[in-house]
Amino acid sequence: MNFPAALLPHAVTVSLLTACGALAAAPLAAAGGAAPIAVTIYGDDDYPPYSYLENGEMKGIYTTIIQAALKKMPEYQVELRPVPWKRGLVKLETGESFALYPPYLRPAERPYMAYSEPIMAEQLVVYCNAPAIAGRPLKYWPADYYGLRIGYNAGFLSGGKAFDEAARAGRLSALPARSSRLNLLKLLKGRIDCYLNDRLSIVWELGKLRHEKLIEAGALAVEETAALSAEQGHLGYTMRDDGRFPYKQDFIRQFNAIIRDMKQDGEIRDTVEHFLHGPG
Repeated sequence: MNFPAALLPHAVTVSLLTACGALAAAPLAAAGGAAPIAVTIYGDDDYPPYSYLENGEMKGIYTTIIQAALKKMPEYQVELRPVPWKRGLVKLETGESFALYPPYLRPAERPYMAYSEPIMAEQLVVYCNAPAIAGRPLKYWPADYYGLRIGYNAGFLSGGKAFDEAARAGRLSALPARSSRLNLLKLLKGRIDCYLNDRLSIVWELGKLRHEKLIEAGALAVEETAALSAEQGHLGYTMRDDGRFPYKQDFIRQFNAIIRDMKQDGEIRDTVEHFLHGPG
């Protein structure tokens, strides 16, 4: 039976309002046997060894860490889906998708994104081929690289403010490609002079190219020439969903706490070691 609020005692009205609020929040708690909340998180489909698609399955270091964290959040049933990086950013910018991994912290460039607790650090380095750097001192970045063609992964430009300014001024060329593999093949063939990316990504992909015998005879020798600042990878959340994901704040709170615990107790470090080297 429904009663007008005006005819109810104040205490009863407050109780009803409180109960309604509790019911509205119930999906977040997912307690008492309620079905898990279905969540979709997108991951970069071509950023090995951190996040990539292989045989229809998302793999990589970040994927492994995020999967381990999500096992500790049983009230959420999360599907990890692959997406080309630039398309994934658009999905967050338009509020179409909930979350994407693993963006670096870029609040000015991506005002539509909120960031999780940092998950792990990546060391940015510069690799160059031998002919391009012959006779160059290469002590100062980016000044000693003026005039060169610097490749980078589209969506991951992170060479620093001075690098960005040099590219805009035409002192060097900043050339995007879709993936580490494409950039490294261009570097080995002399179509770019240097390549800017995470050290582990470069070493991993070079190893795969060698294993798959895709490095042609006569390929140029390449080497690391500079170590730049480290970057932290995150889980990025849309800020333009207009309430489409009512569980967002609860999810963020839980995920952040779990990642902090995983870092503190060494689980993330062990996960990375296991991924790279296997057991033992």
